[in-house]
Amino acid sequence: MRIAIPVVDGRLAAHFGHCDEFALFDVDEQNATVTAVDRVDSPPHQPGLLPQWLHEHGAEVIIAGGMGRRAQDLFARGGIEVIVGATADDPESIVRAFVAGELATGDNICDH
Repeated sequence: MRIAIPVVDGRLAAHFGHCDEFALFDVDEQNATVTAVDRVDSPPHQPGLLPQWLHEHGAEVIIAGGMGRRAQDLFARGGIEVIVGATADDPESIVRAFVAGELATGDNICDH
């Protein structure tokens, strides 16, 4: 499984579409371990671009603090799971909590 985390200043970006980079984690689901991490600069912000771009990078799950409804719908159409409401923590801690089934989430902090 490949999990994408939007990152700004080394932590999960509060708003999905306004991050500096994405941390892409390859996870061995059977052993619940991270096997590789890639950091990729995000492309310039354009509505509707990121779902296709992340799909091309192999993302199967997106974990974000907040994400607009349109982006969520585009991910769903592409078969990519979206989890919103994660707190601004370091990306590896977020992925480890998710894999362990312990990721705490709150409200989607994006209102558009």
